Amino acid sequence: QVQLVESGGGLVQPGGSLRLSCAASGSIFSIYSMGWYRQAPGKQRELVATITSGGSTKYGDSVRGRFTIARDNAKNTVYLQMNSLKPDDTAVYYCNAEAVVVAPGGPEYRYWGQGTQVTVSS
Repeated sequence: QVQLVESGGGLVQPGGSLRLSCAASGSIFSIYSMGWYRQAPGKQRELVATITSGGSTKYGDSVRGRFTIARDNAKNTVYLQMNSLKPDDTAVYYCNAEAVVVAPGGPEYRYWGQGTQVTVSS
């Protein structure tokens, strides 16, 4: 069983920074893409950022230039550095792993973390 464990959320003032981490544990052969999505109250879940095993990144329009995603393939861990935070960034942030393979030639799975709250407020 693969689990995604997130850490690093919390309360920060506008203009501040936070760093989120997400570690995938369990029997893992490979993970193609890892990333972050967020969901604010009353809104749909939206893309924050993703990164492939080869290092290709994708960012949501609202965070581009302020957030940076990074990944340690050896540790199956993804990081999200969030700078210049705004109140609109307040949401539950979910870690995502796509095309997770637990054995060579086996099927691919998608996993989600339990979510971590990020609140930007003065």
